[in-house]
Amino acid sequence: MRVFRILAAIAAMFVTFSAAPASAQFFLKPVDLSGPKVTGAEPGMVGQALPGATPAELRAALVWNLRAALNVAALQCQFEPTLITINQYNTLLSDHSQELKSAYETLSAYFQRMEKTKKAAQLALDQYGTRVYSGFSTVGGQLSFCQTANDIGSEVLFAKQQTLGDIAQARMYELRRSLLSWGDQQFRNRFGWEVPDLVNFSRPECWDEGVYRPRKCGIYPVGRYLG
Repeated sequence: MRVFRILAAIAAMFVTFSAAPASAQFFLKPVDLSGPKVTGAEPGMVGQALPGATPAELRAALVWNLRAALNVAALQCQFEPTLITINQYNTLLSDHSQELKSAYETLSAYFQRMEKTKKAAQLALDQYGTRVYSGFSTVGGQLSFCQTANDIGSEVLFAKQQTLGDIAQARMYELRRSLLSWGDQQFRNRFGWEVPDLVNFSRPECWDEGVYRPRKCGIYPVGRYLG
């Protein structure tokens, strides 16, 4: 009888640990960050707000945000080589260069339409790009961000051309939520975190020449420890 109990315990442990992904599993039970499909018009999904943007321009902004996120992941997630975020980003650039080029041109046309001069439009585009990259920098949420970016990067590896926009719309909400501080959900009642809403990067008063100003709008929100 004792032997059967030991075997049952071993089987339960095997099921528990084998259910988790083999690559860079930082948590025993990661938080479910999945969410609804977005259009880009939602607060914070494309960084700063893009008033008057068409659906095509918002889609282009989502593609550019996806590019920026995987670029940041390639830089910030090198502490875990099994994530292969560098290879994923390089593959994104080579396999989806046409869609990325089109997204950049669409964004450029948006700012040219919104600004009075070509110089002002280029400056606004440059500032937007800086804000997008700054928006994906995280410390408290590094593990969840790297894990989510890796998962999305893996999807991009096998994606057909001209489908980056679809991926960005389907997973940008998840990617944005991953930037917050999350704890292990298996033991969240004891070691978990209570997480606030997403940062709203659309407020212009929070930015000064492309740099987020915490004195004006507060620090990036982090979870409240429940232990």
